[in-house]
Order: sequence, then C-alpha cells, then structure tokens
Amino acid sequence: MTCVVSTATFASLQSQWEALAGRQTHASIFLTPLWQCAWWDSFGQGRELRLLPIGGEAAPSAIAPMMLCGDTLAFLGGSDLFDYHDVILGNGADALDEVARCILAEEWKRLELLSLRDGSHALEALPERLSRAGCEVSIEQEGVSPGIVLPATWDDYLAALRKKDRHELRRKLRRLDAAGPWRVVAATPQSLDEDIALFLELMRESRDEKRIFMAPEREAFFRTILRRTSEAGYLRLMFLEVAGERAAGVVCFDYAGRRHLYNSGYRLDYGALSVGLLLKALTLREAIEQGLTYYDLLRGAEPYKHHLGARDVALYTLRASR
Repeated sequence: MTCVVSTATFASLQSQWEALAGRQTHASIFLTPLWQCAWWDSFGQGRELRLLPIGGEAAPSAIAPMMLCGDTLAFLGGSDLFDYHDVILGNGADALDEVARCILAEEWKRLELLSLRDGSHALEALPERLSRAGCEVSIEQEGVSPGIVLPATWDDYLAALRKKDRHELRRKLRRLDAAGPWRVVAATPQSLDEDIALFLELMRESRDEKRIFMAPEREAFFRTILRRTSEAGYLRLMFLEVAGERAAGVVCFDYAGRRHLYNSGYRLDYGALSVGLLLKALTLREAIEQGLTYYDLLRGAEPYKHHLGARDVALYTLRASR
C-alpha cells in the first residue's frame, strides 16, 4: 500500500472518506469530512494540512486526517470542538502497519493525538509501532465520555436506571406536567438561523463557562457546522417549550445510528423545573423511539450524565517524540 500526502484534499477524498466514516465500529460525526473540513476552514490558518489516505486517494483502506503545527503532528482539531479523534479504518487491521509507516514518514519531532476513545484504531496501531521505531511514547487518560446503549423501549430504559434516579426523573416529569403545557420543538431548515441565534443565547445564559467558551471564532464555527449538518440531515436542534416560551435547547447529531448530545443551554428562570435535564431525557426517549442504538453524552463527567444511566468510556492522549 502507498500513502499519498501532497495531492490529497477534502474534495479528492470526500466520497471515499464519507463511506469509511459511516462504517466505523464507533462511528462519530467528528470523524466525517463534513466536520473536519468545517474546522479546517475556520481554524486551519498557519497549519499545514496532512491528509494521509492509506492505499491512495482512489480507494483508500484508511485515512488519517492530520495537520502539522510547527514540528508537531496532530489530528485535525483540538479537544474544544471535537470529542473524538481517530484513524478512519476501512479494510481491517491489515492497514494499521501502513498507517504507522505513513505517520513515521512525516517530518515531526512531536506527535500529539488527543481524544482517543478506548479501543480506538490509533491506540491499537501506534504505541508499539512507534516504540519499535525508537520514539518515546506516553499514553495518559484525559477524561471520559459517558454514553448509553439504548434499549428497545422507554420503559426498558427506565427499568435499567438506579431506583433513585428513576424516581427522580419521573418526579421531575410530573412537576413539568404541572407547570403548564409543554412540548419539544425541533428546528426546521426554514427556522434554522433564528433557532441557532436562540440556542446560542440559551447557552450563554445557562453557565458562565459557556459564555466564555463562545468566543467569536467558536460562534462562527457553531453557526457553520449547524448549517452544514442540517443540510446533510444530521442535525437535531431541539427546544423544550413551556407555556409558550422556549426554556431550554439542545444540539444533537444523529449519525450512523447513534445520537451525539453536543451542547445545551436553558433559561435560568426555569432552572427550578430542571428543564435542561428533562430536555436531554426527552431527546433520549425520542432516540429510543427512532430505533437509534446509542446515546452519546460526549466528553465530561457531569453528574447528570450518570443520573441518566450513562457509563463512562475513557478518553486518552497519545504522545510521542523522536
């Protein structure tokens, strides 16, 4: 197999990349060319693109979407807007040796690979191979990404919760019922720009950390990625409306049978009704009803994720130097 570097672009790899990304065991919206190209368009200035198609551009058996930042080679994007990174593997483990060779062929002094899910291709392929090539290699856990394997029905989901968590969720739903009429409303292509603006407002209001996080360049990326994922059919931008007012909002992405809960916000005036938590639970119920297989709450060990029944998946950083 061969590794083509100089001519590979998002456009030249798009169809092959899309096909490979959707077939991953842990398929993720973050590994799609749509997401990675949007990030590169927003933040790629001053970096060198290194898309590594293993086996050539026409029919790659794997793709390693990377960039060179000075003398450091890394996957595209950091951990602020990506929850997962990895090699996108097509034809099984026989391509992993070539992935390692292609990475070693690049001119870098440091390799820094963030947000590798437990069991990722990069964790499988690289540490031993890099060590054999004389590199100093380290792996450290950087966090967790809780998720829920979805059962067939909502009742099955509730039955699997811890007794206290099940009781609390039901109690909160009854309190919401008593607060007045409520409904979950989804953004449409026609309402998207207005709904994005409202969602960003809810994010900023709900937590100081989110207000600080939403710097102008990240806001521009959010607007871009929400429009592009809407056009591709992946976006689920939803609001919990209580007595006619939109009290909470979430951004989810449905991809390859999995729902990713990307971000959320709510009106502080409705905090006593737990509208943020309840909207997440209601989107989880909808995911079950749609036959999705996994509800991914993504990076972070916030207690509410475990109250909803999520189990932690470890995230790792792989570093190497030579």
